[in-house]
This record gives sequence, C-alpha cells and structure tokens, in this order.
Amino acid sequence: MEEQRRALRDGRIELPAVGSVQQVGPPGVVPYIVVVHGSEVDPVSSFLSSLVLSDVSPLTVRSYAHDLLRWWRVLAGLGVRWDRATREDVEAMVGWMRSAVNPQRLRSNNSGSQPGSVNLKTGKPVLSAGYAASTINHALTVVFGFYEHHLLYGRGPLVNPVPASPDRRRIQQRGPLDPRPRLRRAPMRQKLPQRAPRSIPDTAWSALFGVLTDDRDRALLEFAVSSGARASELLGVCGEHVDWGERRIWVVSKGTRDLMAVPASPDAFELLARYFDQHGTPKPSERIWRALRGDPRPLTYWALRRVMQRANDELGTNWTFHDIRHTAATRMAKDSQLTLPEVQTIRCVTGICRPRRCICSRGSRSCTRRCRSSTRGRDR
Repeated sequence: MEEQRRALRDGRIELPAVGSVQQVGPPGVVPYIVVVHGSEVDPVSSFLSSLVLSDVSPLTVRSYAHDLLRWWRVLAGLGVRWDRATREDVEAMVGWMRSAVNPQRLRSNNSGSQPGSVNLKTGKPVLSAGYAASTINHALTVVFGFYEHHLLYGRGPLVNPVPASPDRRRIQQRGPLDPRPRLRRAPMRQKLPQRAPRSIPDTAWSALFGVLTDDRDRALLEFAVSSGARASELLGVCGEHVDWGERRIWVVSKGTRDLMAVPASPDAFELLARYFDQHGTPKPSERIWRALRGDPRPLTYWALRRVMQRANDELGTNWTFHDIRHTAATRMAKDSQLTLPEVQTIRCVTGICRPRRCICSRGSRSCTRRCRSSTRGRDR
C-alpha cells in the first residue's frame, strides 16, 4: 500500500479511468451524479444534494462532481474505501496532480508557446502543462467539504483526511472596511501567485478585432467589451432579451441567476443587426448566437473558445475571453462620461467586481442596492 501511494504521489502511475459524471433529467434533485461501474455513488449524491439545497449553481454541482470523481479514482487506484481514507491518501492525490499532465492542456496547439513560458506580445504567462495551483486547492476544498458533510451524520472516517488551517478557528467577524487578515495556509494547500488583472491595450484590441472574419464574432466581442458580461451570460441571450431602443441586453447573472439589464455600445447593436441580416433574425425564444456551419444550433462555450484560439494563432497571442472583461472594467473606470454610481452598478450586475473591491463588500444579491446607497452619499 505504501509503495502504491508513493508511486501515485510521484506521478509514476496513472489513475484508473473508472466512472463518469452524468447529467440526470429535470425530475431529479441533483442535476449531476457520479456513476462508477454502472452504479450511482450514493455518498457523492448525498453531498451534491446538500449543495443543491444550499442553492448553489448547477455548474458548481458539476464542478464538485468532477473533483469527487477524481478522488474516487484515486481511491480506486489505491484500493481504499472512501470511509477509510486517510491523510496519506490525500497526499497521494495532491502529489499526482502536481506531477501529472492536465488533459485540457493537450488540446492546445503544440506549435505555439510552450507551457510555462511567457507570451512576448501580451506579457501573459502560458499555462503550465500540469494542474494549476488553484485547481489543486479547489480539489482539496471539495474533498474536505465532502467529508465534513458525512461527519455531521456520523459517516466516514472519524477525522477529516483533508487537514484544515490552524488559523481557521481563530477567524473573527470583521467589518467591510477592516483589513483582510493574513492566515497561514493549510497543509498541502498550494501557494497562489498574485497577478494583477490584465486588460487588452487599444492597439492589441484593434488587431484582435481585425482578424475576426464574421460579424457574429465581432458583435460578440463588442458586446463583451462594452457590457462586461461573462461568456456564459452572453451566450444565453435570446431574441426577446435584446432591447434595441434602450441599447441594452438582458442577461441571466451568474451570481444571482436573475434576469438583469446591462447596457451595450451602439457599435455592438450595429454589428448585431448586420449579423442578423446575413444569417437571419432569431425568434424571440431562440438564442441570438448560433453556429454558422452545419445544422442550426446555439453557439456553445467551446465554439467561442475556438474563435479566440483561431485569432490568437494568427496574431501569436494568448488573449482569453476573460481578458475582455478586465478590459471592459478598465475602460469604464477611465470613462469620464460615466458617473461612479453607473460604473459601480454595471460592474456589480455583471460580476466584474469582487466583494472585497466593492464599496459595500457584500454578496452579489444585495451588492447593487448597497452600492447605489453608498455612492449616493459620496456624490453629495
């Protein structure tokens, strides 16, 4: 057993490809489940059900399901039951993730910049070949929460196999303006690099916009940079969510999952009209962004990524769609025609700001309301 853990920790063996994450129908309480050897893993479903009752996003449930599937594969490779797992088993998982190759990196073009290097045109580092430090920390968080859930019901090991930070119990309630306390990292938690948000300069934005070959892609990027909306929020816009008169679109916010209006530039609506003229106007219930080839179908997130990848391959850059959100925030902050309440409202609705950067330092559900009240006093 110890030799097996050491081999897995050093990355000398691969995890067994057992199990999968499957999406269940609407009647089920849990949108995603983990299936191993043709049977649903009940301990995982119990934990995911508690997440659903806590009103988390279905995408969060799917992310947790994939992390727990990896944990189940680690246990299968070590021959350990889930309720007999120890800290040594968690160390084997962390060691494997630090040394293994992330399958998502294999999709990139090998002729481009090598993993771990820095793109000279953008100044952004290229993702390493392995799992990122934030991915490892997220996996530890999921496994820790999984065993904490079962400890409440007297199931699983008596001690959580994922150690917590010794400063976790000493966190006291603090005000929104109090400095964030520095806490020691828990064992096996990875050190996260502190990088400033990077926006796309105007010259680089013109080059990126110029290599796009279709008005659909140009309209998408123009809506993103003028509204600051996420990719998933833009891809979910239907025909009835486009307000041509007020020059705004209605998106389902990722934070609140409510339908909210965000303004966009006149150029974005002009490009959208040209896109509709070329490929047809969608019905009110249809999504406005559609695939240009093959059968008529909505544009997916992975297809949007390919749009960015093709542009990056031609320019030799490594811009991402998330960089456009930082560009939108930077342009809003520098725009003298936008007042502070307007900028803060747009940023909080689209989720560009973080709770610690927001004036109210609260969650997204009450962020917009409190930001308006906070900035109203400043303007006086």
